[in-house]
Order: sequence, then C-alpha cells, then structure tokens
Amino acid sequence: MSEKRKNFLDLAQWSRQNLDEVLALATELKADPGKFSQSLAGKSLAMIFKKSSTRTRVSFEVGMFQLGGQAIFMSSAHTQVGRGEPLEDTARVLSRYVNGIMIRTYEHAEVEILARYATVPVINGLTDFLHPCQVLTDIFTIKERLGELPAGLKVAYIGDGNNMANSWINAALQFGLDLKIAVPSGYEPDAILLERTRQQARPGGKVTVGDDPLAAARAAQVLNTDVWASMGQEEEAEFRRQAFAGFQINDALLEAAAPEALVLHCLPAHRGEEITAEVFERFQDLIFTQAENRLHVQKALLVTLLAD
Repeated sequence: MSEKRKNFLDLAQWSRQNLDEVLALATELKADPGKFSQSLAGKSLAMIFKKSSTRTRVSFEVGMFQLGGQAIFMSSAHTQVGRGEPLEDTARVLSRYVNGIMIRTYEHAEVEILARYATVPVINGLTDFLHPCQVLTDIFTIKERLGELPAGLKVAYIGDGNNMANSWINAALQFGLDLKIAVPSGYEPDAILLERTRQQARPGGKVTVGDDPLAAARAAQVLNTDVWASMGQEEEAEFRRQAFAGFQINDALLEAAAPEALVLHCLPAHRGEEITAEVFERFQDLIFTQAENRLHVQKALLVTLLAD
C-alpha cells in the first residue's frame, strides 16, 4: 500500500488512494481466488460477535481459510467478553494470541477501545454507528457493474439514518459521490457526522438529507436501502413500520431514477417493507453479487492489514 494502515474502523480514516488499492486487490482476488492463497498461512483472526450474523461471519471465516489462515469465532455468550471482562483486557490478551481482531457489536466505542489497546489490526465488522466493510463492498459492486466509478455518481439512500446511511456519507466524501438521503423526520443520520461533513467537505463529494424519497431518487444512478428496524430495535418494529411508510424502493422510485439505475440492498431484506418483492427479485442477481463481494473485499482488507 502507499500508506500502511493499522486498523479498518471507518472509511473516513483511510485515504482515497488506500481505498482504491483495496478495491483493486479485491478485483484481483475475485478473478483469481487462489491468489495469495498462502499469504496468511499460520495467522489467525479472532472474530468477536455481540450481534449475530450470516454474511459477516461466513465471509470472514471463508476469507481467512482461502488465504491460508484461520478464523476463531468468539460469541459473547460463550466467552469472558459476555461476562464483563473489560475490552481493554480482551484486546491485550487476544493480541498475544492472534494476528488480527474483527468485532461485530452495538456500540462503536467498543471498536475504538479494542483498537486503542490491541497491538494487532482491528477491523470494524459492524457497529450501530458504522458498517464500513459493507459500504466499501457496495462501492466495489457498483464499480464492477459499471466498469468504473464515475465522479459525481448520483446515489440515493432511502430509509433509516442508521449505520449504513452514516457509512454512505463517508463514502460520498471519499469517492466524490452525489448522495441524497431520504429519511423520515427524527430518523436522520448522525448529527455530529453531518456537521463534520459540512466542515470537511471535499471536492466532488456532496451529501443532501431530506424527507422526500421521490426527490432523492430523481435521476439517481444507484438506489439503496436497509431494513427499517435493525438488530436491537425489534421492540420498535411496529412503530417503525408506521413511521417509515412510503420510504420504500418500488416502481415509482425506479421510474423517477435514471434509466438502467442499479438497486442495492445489504441484506437481510424485508420484502414489502423497505423494498417491494417485485423490485427485489428484479435486481436479485445484483443484490446477491453484492453479498458475495463481501468475501472478496474483506479478503483484500485481510491481506492489506495482516500479510507481511
């Protein structure tokens, strides 16, 4: 890499050049899955899960295996992490055993604590604040489908101002996107992040937040969304269904979007809520390619962070 990075916690902490290098490596790894097959031989990745997972767990486990290393699954229900051992101590203990740590959890502060006290690279597999592995994968998927990532690409995000929306804001600034976010009033993305965005605006990157899905979708080249109630918000699900009514990717939004617009979904999908079943099935090949690409992008991150 042009600049060696220790951790992957947030897209905003990496330069555009570093991110482009990861995307280029992911392209190589997807084209030749055997490439770097022994680059992590003898190395281990500890994977801490406070949130359950399908894609994050399987893609990281398979990725480590294909690179010659091993992944160690650590559920908070079956380790001292779940019994109150401080993350500071967990970070220092694991650093004596493994070559890297991935965590999927609720509070973003926990990722930052791990990174502060660990002496090995830490990867943010997801927090309630950010989901950088997913959005970097989404950028990879768009670039793969379009053949390039056009400057000023018009992207619409429809739904909840959650970790995905926050990560798309960072991606818009890093990759020079024209991002329009449509959320119900009271569900906006993180206010501190939006203020930082205003203060640190970069050439080409533009972020607009509103409450009109049709306006956000107009001329958009990419439409994307996420579930209305994320993990940990199950008790709010019914209330959120009412609050988010109308914030759905459907035929009306597609008609307003640019011709040949792409539709992305980070999964799992609740058909009939954030996206109609018809639109989901129309774009299912792209959506499941997007899911597959988690493997290739995360392998590129693992090689970048852990290989000698």
